[in-house]
Amino acid sequence: MSEQSAQPEYRIEDLAHHSGATVRTIRAYQDRGLLPRPERRGRSNVYGDAHLARLRQIADLLDRGYTLASIKELLEAWDTGRGLGGVLGLVAEVHGPWTDEEADRISREELDARFGGTPDEAAILEAVELGVLERLPDREREEYLVPSPQELAVAAELYAAGVPLAAITAHLRELRDQVEHIASRFLEFTTEYVFARYLEHRPPTDADAAEAATMVRRLRPLAQQTVDAELARAMRLLATRHLQLHLAPEAPAVKDDEPRPVTLPAGTIRAVQGLVGPEGVAAFVAAATEREVHKRTLDALTANRPIDGEVTQSI
Repeated sequence: MSEQSAQPEYRIEDLAHHSGATVRTIRAYQDRGLLPRPERRGRSNVYGDAHLARLRQIADLLDRGYTLASIKELLEAWDTGRGLGGVLGLVAEVHGPWTDEEADRISREELDARFGGTPDEAAILEAVELGVLERLPDREREEYLVPSPQELAVAAELYAAGVPLAAITAHLRELRDQVEHIASRFLEFTTEYVFARYLEHRPPTDADAAEAATMVRRLRPLAQQTVDAELARAMRLLATRHLQLHLAPEAPAVKDDEPRPVTLPAGTIRAVQGLVGPEGVAAFVAAATEREVHKRTLDALTANRPIDGEVTQSI
């Protein structure tokens, strides 16, 4: 760092050390236009605090899930005089917590005790893969971060009630697919009717982004409130039906023309949704099934048809 200037100056190696980026990454950002070129001093390239701040902004946006292409759009808007404060505020609002629940920590000993007292390495690995647990490195004892203590508590209660861990994780995977679909539909709905007017510019203006961030704060609880209310209604309705079914002396006969539920793999549902949208899944599956039945019927009829010129006799 130069001592002749009031402003800090860095060689590329120093900039990498202070920013946490590698020298190779810094050069790649320069080539892509994400980072301004350094000032040339003789045979040396000199970087300043503006470069360090830009690298930290890029790292923060990458952590929030933004691509380098979208980050470049945001930074270019900022460089041309359009404010970025509102956009970064919107990013922070969307990336912030969507629940009041606070993460907790749990030791391996406590974890084993809550699930029967017998260590289960496979179950731990699957919980880490699902994000139910996050390993905490550099600890004297094995310890985990629990992003959702409520979710872990539900799993412990189900296990204590007799549900195998493999069944619990399988159920969680299926549930996530369904909940992500609900979240996607809610975002599509609110974007169409609420946020489209704020996001019509790419990137949005500083003022529009700030207003959109305010709307996110207002609407944030609505998705969970709606799901909570509808889940309560559905559980009350379906739990009553299940109880009546199991208390009945004989299982009620199912009418031939009565609709019946069919379980399909989550991947199949997603593929069909990609073709016809969520609202057309049932009709598409029904039509595809009927077409297959008709095809097999026609195949059977043609298989029994006499070959041209062949004489058949009745016996």
